[in-house]
Amino acid sequence: MDHVKKNRQIANRLYDLGLEKAKIRDLTGAAEYLKKSLRFDKYQTDARNLLGLIFYETGETAEALVQWVISMNLKPQDNLAGGYVEELRRRSGELERSGLALQAYNQALWQAKNDNSELAALQLAKAVEESPRFVKGHMLLALIYMSRSDYVKAGQSLMRVLRIDRYDPKAQWYMSIVKQNTGREDVERKKMKNAFSHRKMQDDDLIVPPEYKENTGWSSILNIIAGLAIGMLSIYFLVMPANTKSLNTAHNQELLDYSRKLSEVNQQLDAKTEEYDDLKVHADDMEARLASIDEDNQAVLRQYQAVITILQAYRDEDLPAAAQAYAALDPSLIQEESVTAIVNKITQEMTTEGYQTLEDLGTASWNAGKKEEAAAYYEKSLQVKPDNTSAMYLLGRIYQELGNTDLADQWFGKIITEYPESEQAEQARTARGS
Repeated sequence: MDHVKKNRQIANRLYDLGLEKAKIRDLTGAAEYLKKSLRFDKYQTDARNLLGLIFYETGETAEALVQWVISMNLKPQDNLAGGYVEELRRRSGELERSGLALQAYNQALWQAKNDNSELAALQLAKAVEESPRFVKGHMLLALIYMSRSDYVKAGQSLMRVLRIDRYDPKAQWYMSIVKQNTGREDVERKKMKNAFSHRKMQDDDLIVPPEYKENTGWSSILNIIAGLAIGMLSIYFLVMPANTKSLNTAHNQELLDYSRKLSEVNQQLDAKTEEYDDLKVHADDMEARLASIDEDNQAVLRQYQAVITILQAYRDEDLPAAAQAYAALDPSLIQEESVTAIVNKITQEMTTEGYQTLEDLGTASWNAGKKEEAAAYYEKSLQVKPDNTSAMYLLGRIYQELGNTDLADQWFGKIITEYPESEQAEQARTARGS
């Protein structure tokens, strides 16, 4: 079997498994299958679109948008991702709210690390109120509540997670700890035991003896008197000592139970303290990583948006708009191979035609009095075509007007030294005064 075809079949099977998991709201399990599917076939747009929906459902809107944009570039026609992106665009402010929630999450991690869990909890509570589907926020809020032994509020946060991602393994594990500390686990275990036990005798059930003889008259009176005497003697000699012994035994047992419970609580407290210390160490690392990921995600997202703008401008045959969008593009931030191929093609076309358009945009900005913007366009034109001596000369002149004579002389010197036969060489000498 062809290697590519075999990979595609594996990817499709993994997508089917992910879809089944998603149908029962096992979003964590579904995401794992879908990511594996994309490793075998990055063109499996159904898997990528569903992965985006899972990110969106768990409150990570920026991650969802990245997956949908990649999907649209891999398959521009008949792609559900286009509808998702358009719907997200109509819901103005949702992407911004998601970004603010992620920022609050990062700040809460930092505050938890610096022993300010109260402020961290307040910020996270506000963040999840604005973004109720933000699973990471609910999870961190639950951990903070657990570290403060507020297991009721921790359970409420974990219930919100499990309503979104029913089989999240971490949430289930944390919930088991919450149940242990609130007594909920014992209640559920007793309910299960009673549900499968045989019927017990009730208080009003009667056991009828095989024979019954009614006593009347003096025999009944004598029986009553004898019974009272025997009862009083039994209380004095049997019941009272037994009660005293029972009370002492119960008291001792109660002390043993309290001692055992205190030992268990101390063990749990030691385990929680150790877990909290580990969490703080992990938080240090995660804080730095998440801060970097947040900045990188925003930068990468802007690059994908710039690529879409350039492609739309090409479809509209608007080369100036394409060149203007290309000026804001940083191809080094795009790692997806399929998108990189598109960017390389765009760069090639810019090398043949776009560099001049970028130079013209710079001149137009200069004429409009926007000198710094003009310099940026000239520099972008030189990035596309490094031997564009016209853009070099104009860039030197604009730096002269901006008062940066050192940088201006560098550009004039580059023309004179490396391109002495060009039309701009003599103009550069005159402008530099040598």
